[in-house]
Amino acid sequence: MTDAPLILAFGDSLTAGYGLGPGLGFAPQLQAALRRQGIKATVHDAGVSGDTSSGGRARLGWTLSGLPRKPDLAIVELGANDMLRGVDPSITGANLETIIAELRKRGIPVLVAGMLAAPNMDPAYRRQFDGIFPALARKHGATLYPFFLQGVAGNRSLAIADGIHPNFEGIKRIVTGILPTVRRALARP
Repeated sequence: MTDAPLILAFGDSLTAGYGLGPGLGFAPQLQAALRRQGIKATVHDAGVSGDTSSGGRARLGWTLSGLPRKPDLAIVELGANDMLRGVDPSITGANLETIIAELRKRGIPVLVAGMLAAPNMDPAYRRQFDGIFPALARKHGATLYPFFLQGVAGNRSLAIADGIHPNFEGIKRIVTGILPTVRRALARP
């Protein structure tokens, strides 16, 4: 890794900063937080609002080809839209498996940003969906951040008007939560 790590934030609207102004989303705020801690990282925002794990799988190759060099870390944050659409968790898991395996094949360390199914989903669906992320992290030796929206989900004061997507205060809480895990992942040999 260079002194100025390149981090790929590969995800959906939660990564893209849906509903927020320029510079207020996850990627620029993570970059700013790392720099405040003396890590001159560049966080490349590869979040696409509305994206599912299938969409992420389809665009991974061209996303990587558009980067200036191989990332030092890829944060994979996908699955929320699959859950909201009721996609079979086995499909979500297979897509994420392909994404993570391809990143690992290219020698890119992975941080799996986990998602949890909404509490109103069927309990069997929730169990299967919630288990995807820790299982894939274990299988691929990836770093796991268990729940990307930890401390934010369900708190309307941390959401934009739609009640789902984080506002700037919500993004700051997400970044504060995931930052130690990102630092550990960057430090891993």
